[in-house]
Amino acid sequence: MHVTHDPSAPAAPEIAFDDFLKVDIRIGTIVAAEEFPEARRPSYRLKIDFGPVIGLKKSCAQIAANYDIGELPGRQVAAVVNFPPRQIGPAMSEVLTLGFADQAGEVVLFAPDVKVPDGSRLF
Repeated sequence: MHVTHDPSAPAAPEIAFDDFLKVDIRIGTIVAAEEFPEARRPSYRLKIDFGPVIGLKKSCAQIAANYDIGELPGRQVAAVVNFPPRQIGPAMSEVLTLGFADQAGEVVLFAPDVKVPDGSRLF
């Protein structure tokens, strides 16, 4: 399956609601962000707190085009927490931080518009 960032692309094939429920999307708070110069596209390495049950997880996110590194700590983000860890260059990414493409194709983070408890699950 090819994933596209093109807003004019048709919807993906229909899936069962039970398949959607297998994807565990949670809210966490970024507690640290650092430069990731080894990445192919402008990226940061993030440490995200998903609360006491899931805890701290690492993520590599291609968000440097739209976010200054100093504004990230304290920001809540949504992430998939039940994919297997993935090696991104020299770093291990434990969760997939979610976002949408802006007009230039750069990532804009997906987050709640009001603060919610870390670890809250999307439903």
